Amino acid sequence: MSQRRKEILRELGLTPIWRRRGDNALSEPAPSTLTIDQSVPVVNATITATNDREAQISRMDWAQLKAAVAGCTACPLCQSRTQTVFGVGDEQADWLFIGEGPGAKEDEIGEPFVGQAGKLLDNMLRAIQLQRGDRVYITNIVKCRPPNNRNPEPSEAEQCHPYLARQIVLIKPKLIVALGKIAAQNLLHTNESIANLRGKLHYYSDIPLIVTYHPAYLLRALAEKAKAWEDLCFAKATMQSLLTQ
Repeated sequence: MSQRRKEILRELGLTPIWRRRGDNALSEPAPSTLTIDQSVPVVNATITATNDREAQISRMDWAQLKAAVAGCTACPLCQSRTQTVFGVGDEQADWLFIGEGPGAKEDEIGEPFVGQAGKLLDNMLRAIQLQRGDRVYITNIVKCRPPNNRNPEPSEAEQCHPYLARQIVLIKPKLIVALGKIAAQNLLHTNESIANLRGKLHYYSDIPLIVTYHPAYLLRALAEKAKAWEDLCFAKATMQSLLTQ
């Protein structure tokens, strides 16, 4: 190649000129290796798998849903549980009470709210002429006990939500009562305090939802029982209104 041509190509930004390797070719530096970001297909595959899982759960009947929960390994809580805690009660209930997560006793027995908090919940139900299993269904945000009875992590609640969402669709409750801050915040997708959420009618999809304190909290904060009673009266009045519509 002439010197003049080289100068023209250089001015146009078209150098260096790469030659084929051959007997008479000068050795040229190899172009830098193109690094392909492997994370993109992995992320897409993860999203696809998540969507597939949620779609499968959304079509399950009661028996399939219970079996899926019993064998779930979607989050690390499966490693420390004794068994899953699916829920209990009337599968065509008007009232759906949703707590945070199973405790030690629930993990042992496999039923939600069976310890001291469960006894208090039963008393709360009786106060508004309800009882476990009669027009009432009880479950939790997560189906496995968090270690040391800690609050469920957002990622754990997220993995469990398709199960809860399917339970709600199958039950078709007229009213949901969220027991405690964690349940309320997860169901309503908010960071608002329970003090700000109480006393108002919220909605999960198109289902009315009322927030009150978790029975375990009331065992530690007896002074708040009066507020919980107000919430129960509000819930009962709301249900009466729904039944007359």
